[in-house]
Amino acid sequence: MSGRRRLGMWAVVLAAGGVVALPAAATAAPAWETASGSQHTLADPDTAQAWGFNGGGQLGNGTIANSSIPVPVTGATGLTGLRAIAAGGGGGYALRRDGTVWAWGLNNVGQLGNGTTTDSVVPVRVAGLTHVRAIAAGGGGGYALRRDGTVWAWGLNGVGQLGNNTTTDSVVPVRVTGLTDVRAIAAGSFSGYALRRDGTVWAWGLNGDGRLGNGTTTTSLLPVLVPGLTDVRAIAVGDGGGYALRWDGTVWAWGRNNVGQLGNGTTTSLVPVPVPGLTDVRAIAAGASSGYALRWDGTVWAWGRNNVGQLGNGTTTTSLVPVPVSGTTGLIGATAIAGGGGGGYALRWDGTVWAWGLNNVGQLGNGTTTDSVVPVPVSGITSATAIAGGTLAGYAIVSDWDWDWE
Repeated sequence: MSGRRRLGMWAVVLAAGGVVALPAAATAAPAWETASGSQHTLADPDTAQAWGFNGGGQLGNGTIANSSIPVPVTGATGLTGLRAIAAGGGGGYALRRDGTVWAWGLNNVGQLGNGTTTDSVVPVRVAGLTHVRAIAAGGGGGYALRRDGTVWAWGLNGVGQLGNNTTTDSVVPVRVTGLTDVRAIAAGSFSGYALRRDGTVWAWGLNGDGRLGNGTTTTSLLPVLVPGLTDVRAIAVGDGGGYALRWDGTVWAWGRNNVGQLGNGTTTSLVPVPVPGLTDVRAIAAGASSGYALRWDGTVWAWGRNNVGQLGNGTTTTSLVPVPVSGTTGLIGATAIAGGGGGGYALRWDGTVWAWGLNNVGQLGNGTTTDSVVPVPVSGITSATAIAGGTLAGYAIVSDWDWDWE
Protein backbone atom coordinates (compact mmCIF):
# COMPACT_ATOMS: atom_id res chain seq x y z
CA MET A 1 0.00 0.00 0.00
CA SER A 2 1.36 3.39 -0.90
CA GLY A 3 0.32 6.91 0.06
CA ARG A 4 1.23 10.57 -0.23
CA ARG A 5 0.84 13.25 2.41
CA ARG A 6 1.57 16.95 2.43
CA LEU A 7 3.50 18.41 5.31
CA GLY A 8 0.55 20.73 5.86
CA MET A 9 -1.44 17.90 7.36
CA TRP A 10 0.44 18.37 10.59
CA ALA A 11 0.60 22.17 10.54
CA VAL A 12 -0.88 23.84 13.62
CA VAL A 13 -1.39 27.56 14.19
CA LEU A 14 -1.45 28.33 17.89
CA ALA A 15 -2.13 31.99 17.57
CA ALA A 16 -3.14 34.46 14.94
CA GLY A 17 -5.09 37.50 14.44
CA GLY A 18 -4.18 40.87 14.65
CA VAL A 19 -1.47 38.89 14.83
CA VAL A 20 -0.13 35.61 16.66
CA ALA A 21 2.50 33.73 18.52
CA LEU A 22 3.95 30.34 19.22
CA PRO A 23 7.24 29.01 20.40
CA ALA A 24 8.51 30.10 17.03
CA ALA A 25 6.28 32.71 15.47
CA ALA A 26 3.12 34.64 15.50
CA THR A 27 0.83 31.94 14.33
CA ALA A 28 2.62 28.84 13.56
CA ALA A 29 2.92 25.17 13.20
CA PRO A 30 5.66 23.08 14.71
CA ALA A 31 7.83 23.65 11.66
CA TRP A 32 6.61 26.99 10.35
CA GLU A 33 4.78 29.89 11.89
CA THR A 34 2.48 32.66 10.67
CA ALA A 35 1.13 35.89 12.03
CA SER A 36 -1.61 38.15 10.93
CA GLY A 37 -2.03 41.84 10.54
CA SER A 38 -4.40 44.28 9.05
CA GLN A 39 -5.19 44.08 5.38
CA HIS A 40 -4.45 40.69 3.81
CA THR A 41 -3.54 37.00 4.35
CA LEU A 42 -0.43 35.04 3.40
CA ALA A 43 0.91 31.52 2.87
CA ASP A 44 4.53 30.27 3.04
CA PRO A 45 6.91 27.31 3.86
CA ASP A 46 8.35 27.39 0.35
CA THR A 47 6.29 30.10 -1.31
CA ALA A 48 3.79 32.71 -0.20
CA GLN A 49 0.35 33.45 -1.58
CA ALA A 50 -1.96 36.30 -0.67
CA TRP A 51 -5.45 37.53 -1.51
CA GLY A 52 -7.72 40.45 -0.71
CA PHE A 53 -6.98 44.17 -0.46
CA ASN A 54 -3.89 45.45 -2.28
CA GLY A 55 -4.22 49.22 -2.44
CA GLY A 56 -0.77 49.70 -0.87
CA GLY A 57 0.99 46.65 -2.26
CA GLN A 58 -0.10 44.38 0.59
CA LEU A 59 -0.15 41.31 -1.66
CA GLY A 60 3.48 41.82 -2.61
CA ASN A 61 2.95 40.79 -6.23
CA GLY A 62 4.22 43.95 -7.91
CA THR A 63 0.77 45.53 -8.34
CA ILE A 64 -1.82 47.48 -6.35
CA ALA A 65 -4.80 45.56 -7.72
CA ASN A 66 -7.06 43.70 -5.30
CA SER A 67 -7.45 39.96 -5.85
CA SER A 68 -10.35 37.74 -4.81
CA ILE A 69 -8.26 34.63 -5.44
CA PRO A 70 -4.76 33.76 -4.16
CA VAL A 71 -1.81 35.23 -6.07
CA PRO A 72 1.87 34.48 -5.46
CA VAL A 73 3.94 37.00 -3.55
CA THR A 74 6.75 37.95 -5.92
CA GLY A 75 9.64 35.55 -5.39
CA ALA A 76 12.28 37.16 -7.58
CA THR A 77 13.35 39.47 -4.77
CA GLY A 78 14.48 36.65 -2.49
CA LEU A 79 11.18 35.36 -1.19
CA THR A 80 12.02 31.67 -1.45
CA GLY A 81 12.78 29.14 1.24
CA LEU A 82 10.26 30.69 3.61
CA ARG A 83 9.74 29.62 7.19
CA ALA A 84 7.09 32.03 8.47
CA ILE A 85 4.80 34.81 7.34
CA ALA A 86 2.89 37.66 9.00
CA ALA A 87 0.40 40.30 7.87
CA GLY A 88 0.58 43.87 9.11
CA GLY A 89 -1.66 46.90 8.87
CA GLY A 90 -0.36 47.90 5.46
CA GLY A 91 1.79 45.04 4.25
CA GLY A 92 3.33 41.66 4.85
CA TYR A 93 6.42 40.11 6.41
CA ALA A 94 8.19 36.85 5.63
CA LEU A 95 10.90 34.96 7.46
CA ARG A 96 13.31 32.91 5.37
CA ARG A 97 15.04 29.81 6.63
CA ASP A 98 18.35 31.68 6.50
CA GLY A 99 17.07 33.88 9.36
CA THR A 100 16.48 37.04 7.32
CA VAL A 101 13.19 38.98 7.27
CA TRP A 102 11.52 40.51 4.20
CA ALA A 103 8.68 43.05 4.00
CA TRP A 104 6.41 44.74 1.46
CA GLY A 105 3.56 47.26 1.28
CA LEU A 106 3.14 50.66 2.93
CA ASN A 107 6.20 52.28 4.51
CA ASN A 108 5.18 55.78 5.56
CA VAL A 109 6.37 55.25 9.15
CA GLY A 110 9.10 52.70 8.47
CA GLN A 111 6.92 49.57 8.46
CA LEU A 112 9.32 47.83 6.08
CA GLY A 113 12.29 48.34 8.40
CA ASN A 114 14.70 48.90 5.51
CA GLY A 115 15.93 52.35 6.51
CA THR A 116 13.53 54.25 4.23
CA THR A 117 9.94 55.49 4.14
CA THR A 118 9.38 54.41 0.55
CA ASP A 119 6.53 51.98 -0.14
CA SER A 120 7.30 48.75 -1.98
CA VAL A 121 4.94 46.48 -3.93
CA VAL A 122 7.51 43.67 -3.84
CA PRO A 123 9.47 42.25 -0.87
CA VAL A 124 12.54 44.12 0.40
CA ARG A 125 14.88 42.98 3.15
CA VAL A 126 14.44 44.29 6.69
CA ALA A 127 17.78 45.81 7.64
CA GLY A 128 20.20 44.20 10.06
CA LEU A 129 18.15 41.21 11.18
CA THR A 130 19.83 37.80 11.23
CA HIS A 131 19.23 34.57 13.13
CA VAL A 132 15.51 35.34 13.39
CA ARG A 133 13.22 32.49 14.49
CA ALA A 134 9.80 34.16 14.55
CA ILE A 135 7.99 37.26 13.30
CA ALA A 136 4.81 39.18 14.13
CA ALA A 137 3.05 42.18 12.63
CA GLY A 138 1.37 45.15 14.26
CA GLY A 139 -0.78 47.93 12.88
CA GLY A 140 2.19 50.10 11.92
CA GLY A 141 5.29 47.94 12.12
CA GLY A 142 6.90 44.58 12.63
CA TYR A 143 8.48 42.43 15.34
CA ALA A 144 11.16 39.77 15.21
CA LEU A 145 12.31 37.19 17.73
CA ARG A 146 15.95 36.22 17.38
CA ARG A 147 17.37 32.85 18.35
CA ASP A 148 19.13 34.44 21.32
CA GLY A 149 15.72 35.17 22.88
CA THR A 150 15.75 38.93 22.23
CA VAL A 151 12.91 40.83 20.52
CA TRP A 152 13.33 43.57 17.91
CA ALA A 153 10.75 46.03 16.54
CA TRP A 154 10.44 48.75 13.91
CA GLY A 155 7.95 51.26 12.51
CA LEU A 156 5.36 53.36 14.33
CA ASN A 157 6.08 54.14 17.98
CA GLY A 158 3.73 56.95 19.03
CA VAL A 159 2.49 55.06 22.10
CA GLY A 160 5.56 52.97 22.85
CA GLN A 161 4.73 49.95 20.72
CA LEU A 162 8.45 49.42 19.97
CA GLY A 163 9.06 48.87 23.67
CA ASN A 164 12.35 50.75 23.78
CA ASN A 165 11.31 53.45 26.30
CA THR A 166 10.77 56.09 23.59
CA THR A 167 7.94 57.32 21.39
CA THR A 168 10.16 57.85 18.35
CA ASP A 169 9.37 55.91 15.18
CA SER A 170 12.19 53.81 13.75
CA VAL A 171 12.82 52.88 10.12
CA VAL A 172 15.17 50.08 11.20
CA PRO A 173 14.78 47.41 13.90
CA VAL A 174 15.53 48.42 17.51
CA ARG A 175 15.71 46.09 20.49
CA VAL A 176 12.74 45.83 22.83
CA THR A 177 14.23 46.74 26.21
CA GLY A 178 14.67 44.17 28.94
CA LEU A 179 13.22 41.11 27.22
CA THR A 180 15.29 37.92 27.29
CA ASP A 181 14.60 34.22 26.98
CA VAL A 182 11.53 34.84 24.82
CA ARG A 183 9.95 31.89 23.00
CA ALA A 184 7.06 33.55 21.12
CA ILE A 185 5.78 36.98 20.10
CA ALA A 186 2.50 38.58 19.02
CA ALA A 187 1.34 42.07 18.12
CA GLY A 188 -1.77 44.19 18.29
CA SER A 189 -2.59 47.42 16.50
CA PHE A 190 -0.58 49.51 18.96
CA SER A 191 0.92 47.00 21.42
CA GLY A 192 3.49 44.20 21.49
CA TYR A 193 3.46 40.91 23.43
CA ALA A 194 6.04 38.29 24.35
CA LEU A 195 5.85 34.83 25.87
CA ARG A 196 8.93 33.86 27.86
CA ARG A 197 10.18 30.32 28.33
CA ASP A 198 9.10 30.40 31.97
CA GLY A 199 5.46 30.60 30.80
CA THR A 200 4.93 34.27 31.66
CA VAL A 201 3.51 36.90 29.30
CA TRP A 202 4.77 40.46 28.89
CA ALA A 203 3.21 43.41 27.06
CA TRP A 204 3.98 47.02 26.13
CA GLY A 205 2.48 49.98 24.27
CA LEU A 206 -1.06 51.35 24.30
CA ASN A 207 -3.17 50.19 27.26
CA GLY A 208 -6.65 51.55 26.62
CA ASP A 209 -9.30 49.15 27.91
CA GLY A 210 -6.59 47.18 29.68
CA ARG A 211 -5.06 45.55 26.62
CA LEU A 212 -1.74 45.09 28.48
CA GLY A 213 -3.57 43.01 31.07
CA ASN A 214 -1.63 44.42 34.02
CA GLY A 215 -4.58 45.82 35.98
CA THR A 216 -4.21 49.39 34.73
CA THR A 217 -5.05 51.51 31.70
CA THR A 218 -1.66 53.23 31.71
CA THR A 219 0.33 53.04 28.50
CA SER A 220 3.81 51.56 28.98
CA LEU A 221 6.91 52.29 26.91
CA LEU A 222 8.58 49.20 28.37
CA PRO A 223 7.40 45.58 28.75
CA VAL A 224 5.28 44.88 31.84
CA LEU A 225 4.21 41.54 33.27
CA VAL A 226 0.68 40.31 32.54
CA PRO A 227 -0.15 39.04 36.05
CA GLY A 228 -1.80 35.78 36.96
CA LEU A 229 -0.72 33.85 33.86
CA THR A 230 1.50 30.80 34.27
CA ASP A 231 2.26 27.76 32.13
CA VAL A 232 1.29 29.61 28.96
CA ARG A 233 2.06 27.84 25.68
CA ALA A 234 0.75 30.34 23.10
CA ILE A 235 -0.53 33.90 22.79
CA ALA A 236 -2.73 35.81 20.35
CA VAL A 237 -3.78 39.44 20.09
CA GLY A 238 -6.95 41.16 18.93
CA ASP A 239 -7.62 44.82 18.29
CA GLY A 240 -8.24 45.63 21.96
CA GLY A 241 -6.78 42.83 24.05
CA GLY A 242 -4.97 39.55 24.32
CA TYR A 243 -5.51 35.80 24.62
CA ALA A 244 -3.38 33.11 26.23
CA LEU A 245 -3.53 29.34 25.89
CA ARG A 246 -2.25 27.43 28.90
CA TRP A 247 -0.74 23.95 28.78
CA ASP A 248 -3.83 22.60 30.56
CA GLY A 249 -5.91 23.48 27.46
CA THR A 250 -7.73 26.47 28.95
CA VAL A 251 -7.95 29.91 27.34
CA TRP A 252 -7.65 33.26 29.11
CA ALA A 253 -8.47 36.74 27.82
CA TRP A 254 -8.13 40.38 28.85
CA GLY A 255 -8.85 43.89 27.55
CA ARG A 256 -11.81 45.34 25.68
CA ASN A 257 -15.09 43.43 25.83
CA ASN A 258 -17.69 45.71 24.25
CA VAL A 259 -18.94 42.95 21.92
CA GLY A 260 -18.06 39.88 23.92
CA GLN A 261 -14.50 39.36 22.71
CA LEU A 262 -13.45 38.03 26.14
CA GLY A 263 -15.98 35.24 25.75
CA ASN A 264 -17.02 35.30 29.41
CA GLY A 265 -20.35 37.12 29.13
CA THR A 266 -19.10 40.15 31.11
CA THR A 267 -17.53 43.54 30.57
CA THR A 268 -13.97 44.71 30.00
CA SER A 269 -11.31 43.17 32.24
CA LEU A 270 -7.97 44.76 33.05
CA VAL A 271 -6.50 41.39 34.00
CA PRO A 272 -6.77 37.91 32.43
CA VAL A 273 -10.03 36.01 32.98
CA PRO A 274 -10.87 32.47 31.80
CA VAL A 275 -12.95 31.96 28.68
CA PRO A 276 -15.62 29.59 30.04
CA GLY A 277 -16.55 26.29 28.47
CA LEU A 278 -13.31 25.87 26.52
CA THR A 279 -11.20 22.83 27.35
CA ASP A 280 -8.80 20.63 25.45
CA VAL A 281 -7.75 23.57 23.26
CA ARG A 282 -4.69 23.15 21.03
CA ALA A 283 -4.54 26.56 19.31
CA ILE A 284 -5.93 30.10 19.57
CA ALA A 285 -6.32 33.07 17.24
CA ALA A 286 -7.79 36.55 17.36
CA GLY A 287 -9.74 38.73 14.98
CA ALA A 288 -10.34 42.44 15.40
CA SER A 289 -13.22 41.88 17.83
CA SER A 290 -13.59 38.10 17.93
CA GLY A 291 -11.72 35.20 19.45
CA TYR A 292 -11.12 31.72 18.02
CA ALA A 293 -10.09 28.38 19.53
CA LEU A 294 -9.19 25.06 17.92
CA ARG A 295 -9.80 21.97 20.04
CA TRP A 296 -7.88 18.74 19.73
CA ASP A 297 -10.94 17.07 18.20
CA GLY A 298 -10.57 19.35 15.14
CA THR A 299 -13.53 21.60 15.93
CA VAL A 300 -13.30 25.40 15.88
CA TRP A 301 -15.06 27.70 18.34
CA ALA A 302 -15.61 31.45 18.13
CA TRP A 303 -17.02 34.31 20.18
CA GLY A 304 -17.46 38.08 19.99
CA ARG A 305 -18.65 40.32 17.15
CA ASN A 306 -20.64 38.61 14.40
CA ASN A 307 -22.28 41.34 12.33
CA VAL A 308 -20.80 40.00 9.07
CA GLY A 309 -20.46 36.35 10.00
CA GLN A 310 -17.16 36.50 11.89
CA LEU A 311 -18.20 33.52 14.03
CA GLY A 312 -18.92 31.32 11.03
CA ASN A 313 -21.92 29.68 12.67
CA GLY A 314 -24.53 30.52 10.05
CA THR A 315 -25.84 33.64 11.81
CA THR A 316 -24.99 37.31 12.28
CA THR A 317 -25.77 37.27 15.99
CA THR A 318 -22.96 38.38 18.30
CA SER A 319 -22.11 35.86 21.03
CA LEU A 320 -20.67 36.63 24.46
CA VAL A 321 -19.61 32.99 24.89
CA PRO A 322 -17.92 30.49 22.52
CA VAL A 323 -20.07 28.88 19.82
CA PRO A 324 -19.01 26.22 17.30
CA VAL A 325 -18.02 27.31 13.80
CA SER A 326 -20.22 25.32 11.42
CA GLY A 327 -18.62 21.97 10.68
CA THR A 328 -20.98 20.81 7.96
CA THR A 329 -19.31 23.08 5.42
CA GLY A 330 -15.92 21.42 5.58
CA LEU A 331 -14.45 22.41 8.92
CA ILE A 332 -14.16 18.88 10.22
CA GLY A 333 -10.54 18.04 10.84
CA ALA A 334 -9.13 21.55 11.23
CA THR A 335 -5.45 21.68 12.19
CA ALA A 336 -4.82 25.44 12.30
CA ILE A 337 -6.76 28.69 12.67
CA ALA A 338 -6.24 32.41 12.09
CA GLY A 339 -8.31 35.53 12.62
CA GLY A 340 -8.79 38.44 10.25
CA GLY A 341 -10.33 41.86 10.62
CA GLY A 342 -13.78 40.67 9.63
CA GLY A 343 -13.69 36.90 9.83
CA GLY A 344 -11.67 33.74 10.34
CA TYR A 345 -9.56 31.18 8.49
CA ALA A 346 -9.01 27.47 9.07
CA LEU A 347 -6.50 25.01 7.65
CA ARG A 348 -7.68 21.42 7.27
CA TRP A 349 -5.53 18.30 7.44
CA ASP A 350 -5.86 17.87 3.65
CA GLY A 351 -4.06 21.18 2.96
CA THR A 352 -7.19 23.13 2.03
CA VAL A 353 -7.96 26.54 3.53
CA TRP A 354 -11.45 27.70 4.52
CA ALA A 355 -12.64 31.26 5.27
CA TRP A 356 -15.75 33.02 6.54
CA GLY A 357 -17.03 36.51 7.31
CA LEU A 358 -16.49 39.81 5.50
CA ASN A 359 -15.56 39.59 1.80
CA ASN A 360 -15.95 43.10 0.39
CA VAL A 361 -12.48 43.08 -1.21
CA GLY A 362 -12.07 39.36 -1.76
CA GLN A 363 -10.53 38.47 1.60
CA LEU A 364 -12.26 35.05 1.57
CA GLY A 365 -10.26 34.17 -1.54
CA ASN A 366 -13.11 32.30 -3.22
CA GLY A 367 -13.36 34.42 -6.37
CA THR A 368 -16.28 36.53 -5.12
CA THR A 369 -16.91 39.61 -3.00
CA THR A 370 -19.91 38.12 -1.21
CA ASP A 371 -19.80 37.76 2.58
CA SER A 372 -20.30 34.28 4.02
CA VAL A 373 -21.65 33.34 7.46
CA VAL A 374 -20.26 29.80 7.09
CA PRO A 375 -16.82 28.60 5.97
CA VAL A 376 -16.13 28.48 2.22
CA PRO A 377 -13.01 27.04 0.53
CA VAL A 378 -10.25 29.41 -0.60
CA SER A 379 -9.81 28.83 -4.32
CA GLY A 380 -6.89 26.80 -5.59
CA ILE A 381 -5.15 26.13 -2.27
CA THR A 382 -4.59 22.40 -1.76
CA SER A 383 -1.17 22.18 -0.12
CA ALA A 384 -1.14 24.83 2.59
CA THR A 385 0.96 24.29 5.68
CA ALA A 386 0.15 27.51 7.58
CA ILE A 387 -2.28 30.42 7.44
CA ALA A 388 -2.60 34.03 8.58
CA GLY A 389 -5.27 36.70 8.41
CA GLY A 390 -5.20 40.46 8.02
CA THR A 391 -7.86 43.13 8.33
CA LEU A 392 -8.84 42.90 4.67
CA ALA A 393 -6.84 39.95 3.34
CA GLY A 394 -5.60 36.44 3.91
CA TYR A 395 -2.34 34.51 3.58
CA ALA A 396 -1.27 30.90 3.35
CA ILE A 397 2.05 29.12 3.28
CA VAL A 398 2.02 26.73 0.36
CA SER A 399 4.49 23.89 0.10
CA ASP A 400 5.37 21.73 -2.86
CA TRP A 401 7.05 19.15 -0.63
CA ASP A 402 5.49 15.70 -0.57
CA TRP A 403 6.37 12.67 1.47
CA ASP A 404 5.92 9.24 -0.07
CA TRP A 405 6.05 5.93 1.68
CA GLU A 406 5.20 2.31 0.95
